[in-house]
Amino acid sequence: MLSLDALQVFAQAVALGSFSAVARKLGKSQSSISTSIANLEIDLGLVLFDRTHRKPVLTEHGQVVLRHVEAVLATQNKLEHAAQELSQGLEARVSVVLSDTYQSDRFETAMAEFELRYPNLELECLIAECDDLLALVQSGRAQIGFVEAQAQYAPDIGASTVAERAEISLYVARTHPLASMAEINADTLADFRELRLATVLNSLERPRRGQSWSAPSYLMLMEMAQRGFGWTPLPRWLVNRFAADSLTELRVRGWPRQVAVDAIWSRTASLGPAGTWLLNRMLQ
Repeated sequence: MLSLDALQVFAQAVALGSFSAVARKLGKSQSSISTSIANLEIDLGLVLFDRTHRKPVLTEHGQVVLRHVEAVLATQNKLEHAAQELSQGLEARVSVVLSDTYQSDRFETAMAEFELRYPNLELECLIAECDDLLALVQSGRAQIGFVEAQAQYAPDIGASTVAERAEISLYVARTHPLASMAEINADTLADFRELRLATVLNSLERPRRGQSWSAPSYLMLMEMAQRGFGWTPLPRWLVNRFAADSLTELRVRGWPRQVAVDAIWSRTASLGPAGTWLLNRMLQ
């Protein structure tokens, strides 16, 4: 089995240009350095250095081996750095759950900064809505959530409103009868099928008026609306990005609606350093 020490000695010999220089740097005898290199050559079955010159020169095989050795040593450094961070309390993963009401350039910027600051840490992004989203945070499945602001939260949920606001409006397919109507009120809407948000935990709720179909995500509602199945409230950014050519915004009094978004976290489970940094970054 190849020794990491031997690989490091080999890399140092290439970098410093002589076995004696490696011996001085590592505080070892020159003979031990020569022996380490010789044993590595035996293990690999290759001649790594041409020793006919005053100073050892890499052979062609040695040049190929050097590239692989550098990759191995770089991986070792990453492993040692990751282990040090974990031993100091850095979490192995940060899970963030987002509502589709929330679209933020700030979050995209924060992810780029997160990658640079915590290159070895896994960032998981989940999508959920309403009570489902709250449950993911309360259960510890997600450490941070971004949800349409609620009037009140359970005592174990901490919350703070972010700077960005979402905008939700009513949409139908361009071929839907409502799309050609200039004036629409609640009675008009009641004559057509509503496509409503109904998550797993609040699926037993019933619409106030008229026929409805339901789905647990805005993305599914948007796809149903595109097929002409009914009208539905959708985040404006979602339509603009994915369905601007197929959906029509309805002109209805009270719409579009501005929606505040809260960042939430569990009060019963402390955030780790990375989670704390990400939450603070989003609340700046």
